[in-house]
Amino acid sequence: MKNLKSQLKLVAAITLAFAALGAASSARAEDAKPDNEVSFNAAVTTDYRYRGISQSRLKPALQGGADYVNNPTGLYVGTWLSTIKWISDAGGDGNVEWDIYGGKKGEIAPGISYDVGGLYYFYPSNGLATSANTFELYGQVGYGPGYIKYSHSTTNLFGTSNSKNSGYLDVGANIDLATGLVLNLHAGHQGVKNNGAFAYTDYKVGVTKDFGVCSVALAAIYADTKAYVSPSGKNLAKTGLVLSVSKTF
Repeated sequence: MKNLKSQLKLVAAITLAFAALGAASSARAEDAKPDNEVSFNAAVTTDYRYRGISQSRLKPALQGGADYVNNPTGLYVGTWLSTIKWISDAGGDGNVEWDIYGGKKGEIAPGISYDVGGLYYFYPSNGLATSANTFELYGQVGYGPGYIKYSHSTTNLFGTSNSKNSGYLDVGANIDLATGLVLNLHAGHQGVKNNGAFAYTDYKVGVTKDFGVCSVALAAIYADTKAYVSPSGKNLAKTGLVLSVSKTF
């Protein structure tokens, strides 16, 4: 635990340093936004990794969603879906994850942003002994391209029994390197209430390039656990390169 705290403190310090540099170099006036915005997104990825763990058995996944935001108030709602394999691997029937979320975002002070809300992970007909359906409350504070976020489950966590009140700490930054090119840095720790064997820390280093017609992301992802395995015994947290192509319209 002491080593984990040291690692997270180091990542946080590096992230905040990058954030300060990024905020100083990229400050600019934003274009006026309409009061109400609706957007849609679609993506294909070589592996759906969530908090470092493959949700698609290290195989490709299709994803898509929609978002609405009211810019004067900062209120937003959205939904997002992805194909998955872990429910069937755990003995259930579902092959889709459906997320529904809403919240409020804005600025605490110039340059310091916040985002608070709730997110419901719905797995239709998942059929597990402990339902995989999960609800989390989250809060995030950002400065420039850096952020710190905490998510707290008010239900059992993704089918793990007696795991209500589990928490996930997320520290990261998305730093502009050049026009349309962004460096993505992330470290997180998943705590699992009453199930310490499933707790772990995950890391990501990647880049995203906006080509206009689409965005392409490439990331190296790793989690320091062997508790999550496929039916064939593959480690779903092993280090891997994930390539994603997405479009928002």
